[in-house]
Amino acid sequence: MRALCWNGVNDLSVETVADPGLLNPHDAIIRVILTTTCGSDLHVIDGLIPSMREGDILGHEFMGEVVEVGSAVKQIRRGDRVVVPSFISCGSCWYCQHQLPSCCDNTNPQWEKGETVLGHATAGIYAYSHAFGGYAGSHAEYVRVPFADNDCFVVPEGVTDEQALFLSDAAPTGYMGADFCNIHPGDTVVVWGCGGVGLMAQQSAWLMGAHQVIGIDRYPERLAMARDYAGSLTLDYTQMDINEALLELTGGRGPDSCIDAVGMEARGEGLSQVYDKTKQLLHLETDVGAALRQALYACRKGGNIAILGVYGVMDKFPLGLMINKSLTIRTAQQHGQRYMHRLLEHVAKNELNPAFMATHRFSLEEAPLGYEMFKHKEDGCVRAIFAP
Repeated sequence: MRALCWNGVNDLSVETVADPGLLNPHDAIIRVILTTTCGSDLHVIDGLIPSMREGDILGHEFMGEVVEVGSAVKQIRRGDRVVVPSFISCGSCWYCQHQLPSCCDNTNPQWEKGETVLGHATAGIYAYSHAFGGYAGSHAEYVRVPFADNDCFVVPEGVTDEQALFLSDAAPTGYMGADFCNIHPGDTVVVWGCGGVGLMAQQSAWLMGAHQVIGIDRYPERLAMARDYAGSLTLDYTQMDINEALLELTGGRGPDSCIDAVGMEARGEGLSQVYDKTKQLLHLETDVGAALRQALYACRKGGNIAILGVYGVMDKFPLGLMINKSLTIRTAQQHGQRYMHRLLEHVAKNELNPAFMATHRFSLEEAPLGYEMFKHKEDGCVRAIFAP
């Protein structure tokens, strides 16, 4: 089959590789109909995620058709159109039973690496290095899905391929962030980042009852999408003092909840950006934490912070600020299985429609070009989708 492979930092190529096969009776093989780029893929491509190997297949957001199932698979069958969360969940361990599927104990065969770095291993994830299981990714014609009964969700009639695609990662991540904020009527929710996850967090905040939703970014086309598709008030952080602007918009109190949908490759301003970027380039830290520090500073006392962006090792983390302001911090890798049925219902009722994020469409052979456009935000590219 054809697949998009990582061959080193910023070196991608479409190659012919072996078709995946069933390795376990609980497996399924999915013919990929659509797969998409993600901001966290850029961390892999840029070499910020250790333990990638030459030839690893990229991609962790996808939907497709079931073409083969193992003997123990009972809930799905050949021909089903399914969407698959990016984190792999067994469905039966303590964490899965407590609705924490991205913390699954049974799906990361490289658990020793996770324990060494994190203290405990996370679940496995498609195409996110061998520290997260070494699973082949979805930028390919076919992909193997372990624990298929637990991780494949049948897409109902009336939900399009494009809508289902973004329920694999961007929509549940954004929805989870809004859920973490414990939103009450009258609340102001501010989202740093108007990429796919940030836009979904903004739509989800409205769904959960926010009174005012504000999106922060620096790209005009992304700010326009936040206004047009999420109904948010938008702020360009390069054109103003964000903290002053948020105080003015909240009667001097500050936002009730702040969501970081940016992560380790944020872009700050002034000397802080130079400091962070230099340390990142010298591998003295992995993160540019400008967006998160700004969110922590802006949030009202007693407010909520949801961290959705991917981080590694951050310098200058303002722990004292968090303690003195009595902030509640919640963060996780996305618990897609926890939210999938709810999200499919929202989409079916037209309460949530993520399909607008598919701004550019490419064949699999054009995937390296798609990533170039996505990485450099060319031509207003919010998400590039590939159709193998």
